[in-house]
Amino acid sequence: MDVDTRLLRSFLAVAEDGSLTRAAERVFVSQPALTKQIRQLENTLGVRLFERSRAGMALTEAGRELARRVPVVLASWDDALRAAEAAGRQAARVLRVGFLASAANESTPEIVAEFARRRPGWRVELRQAAWSNPSAGLAAGEVDAALLRLPFPGQDALRVEVLFSEARWVALPSGHPLAERAEIAFRELWDEPFVAAPEETGAWRDHWLAADEREGRPVRVGAVTEHPDDWLSAIANGYGIALAPESAARFYSRPGVVYRPVTGVSPTRVGVAWAPADDRTDAVQDFVRCCLDLARRG
Repeated sequence: MDVDTRLLRSFLAVAEDGSLTRAAERVFVSQPALTKQIRQLENTLGVRLFERSRAGMALTEAGRELARRVPVVLASWDDALRAAEAAGRQAARVLRVGFLASAANESTPEIVAEFARRRPGWRVELRQAAWSNPSAGLAAGEVDAALLRLPFPGQDALRVEVLFSEARWVALPSGHPLAERAEIAFRELWDEPFVAAPEETGAWRDHWLAADEREGRPVRVGAVTEHPDDWLSAIANGYGIALAPESAARFYSRPGVVYRPVTGVSPTRVGVAWAPADDRTDAVQDFVRCCLDLARRG
């Protein structure tokens, strides 16, 4: 019997969280898609794995037995894949680095150049991810390291070093009544519709909505996007406003959108992240050191 490891990972997330909603955030899928995966696994095995109720998802006896053994299976599989991939990358001298939007801002080319100086013959392959994948592929093992905005789902399971922080500004349609202001208090934006990331990004979406800095005021969502171009179009067309890093005014300037400083909201942070299994991978650690050295130099 062949079972997709993706189904096992989904099963384990639900088993550990006891909730489809929380588990869906961990594995970056919608709740209906996760429900379908659990049913597919149950049908494949021919056993019931969960008892479903309003209180959540409780493991059956068969489910508990599977949950006890699955982590070992997945860890062994991941180690085998990682070893094979690492050997291939070592031979090719390629380091895969995921990133979102502007990555580490103007420091990104310097980090890549410094890595090339430290490891002659190697190259960095930068891979941009959609906002629906806030770990930029790192959680799924698709990249070796990532330059990310913090916080992001699954962050606690990875190694993360903060590189710098920057203020959060607001992106507004150029015709918005507040667009002419030199500075805007965040509380003046609470009732505005916001352009948001997909729901499955969880804490990352909440951070860019500043959901916990509204004194309990609910968020209004005017549009959902997962790519910078769609995000800019939604703002320019008046579907909503959005919090953005200050650097977005430099990297994502376009007609119809203006950026203004915001007071009363915490800054955003940029970090470099990698898997614990790569703590002793020389190429990954060299990249991390390049990031930290440049961050210390400002």
